[in-house]
Amino acid sequence: MTTIPMLETERLLLRGHRLDDFEAYRALWSDADVVRYITGSPMSREQVWARLMRIAGMWHHMGFGFFAIEEKATGRFIGEAGFHDLHREMTPSIEGTLETGWALMPDCHGRGYATELLKALLAWGEENFPEKRMTCIISPENTASIRVAGKMGFRETTRTDYHGETILMERSGSAV
Repeated sequence: MTTIPMLETERLLLRGHRLDDFEAYRALWSDADVVRYITGSPMSREQVWARLMRIAGMWHHMGFGFFAIEEKATGRFIGEAGFHDLHREMTPSIEGTLETGWALMPDCHGRGYATELLKALLAWGEENFPEKRMTCIISPENTASIRVAGKMGFRETTRTDYHGETILMERSGSAV
């Protein structure tokens, strides 16, 4: 098993998920505002459990994965962010890349957390996987995430159909 690192920013801890995160994790992925541009519909308890287990497997087999995001001031689980390689059936393929993703509880939107955590995450990814391209896929309606991705150096490379219109973005260069 790979040891999951802990990343720290001014206001956040990015750490491995714990089983006691499950109820907060379930609240995240069953929130209609959170999933609106990701899955389109809230996840069931069973789906959230499978997602949590998938994260552990990604770290174990790939050496990277998603981090739980904890607000330092409160100790509260507020979301997750990280990298995965899901072997998505889409064209063009993004297999073999560090597909970057993030999700925060709605009450944490607009506070600069996404930019803050992505700076730390992308720096960690560059240091540990310098040979891998970084990509992300974002719904065209998700203007907030498109804006954050742009600040982090991601640029639109194409639009494709992956469960609806999707913008494929890729990043080059070093952490902002």
